[in-house]
Amino acid sequence: MSDTQLGDSLLFLTDEQLRQGIEAMFFAYRGFTAAPDQILEGLAYGRAHHRALHFIARAPGMNVNRLLTILGVTKQSLNRVLRTLVADGMVESRVGRADKRERHLYLTEEGIALEARLSHAQRRQMRAAYRQAGPEAVAGFRQVLEAMMEPEMRRTCLTLREGKG
Repeated sequence: MSDTQLGDSLLFLTDEQLRQGIEAMFFAYRGFTAAPDQILEGLAYGRAHHRALHFIARAPGMNVNRLLTILGVTKQSLNRVLRTLVADGMVESRVGRADKRERHLYLTEEGIALEARLSHAQRRQMRAAYRQAGPEAVAGFRQVLEAMMEPEMRRTCLTLREGKG
């Protein structure tokens, strides 16, 4: 029996178990986004603004096309979000040095403070859940999440994790 066949036989899940997993993801996501949503609501921002701030913070100087790829949204949608963040002084858009057509994105001091506020509760929540679940569960959870990603997004996630933006 190959490793793949052995793994398949060890991981037989019923439709009901899969539904429960899907529901757990929905409820966990709702809990994960609750605190940032309250902050965003007070600023008339949405989750798209939060995602943009998060990834610009992870890779300062990222160009707009890279952010577009990471977020998987339309150019029109991203432009609307970036226009607001730039106008509100959260993000600075700089002309590229090598290619003047490119725009590179950086958080301003206000943007850094907002991103920290938004992610603080999420980091605290993740830390508590990871501690409660233990190292093996954390590793398994990461494997499950990565297995759910499209191959290109898995590569993007790895690139960001390695600090290569």
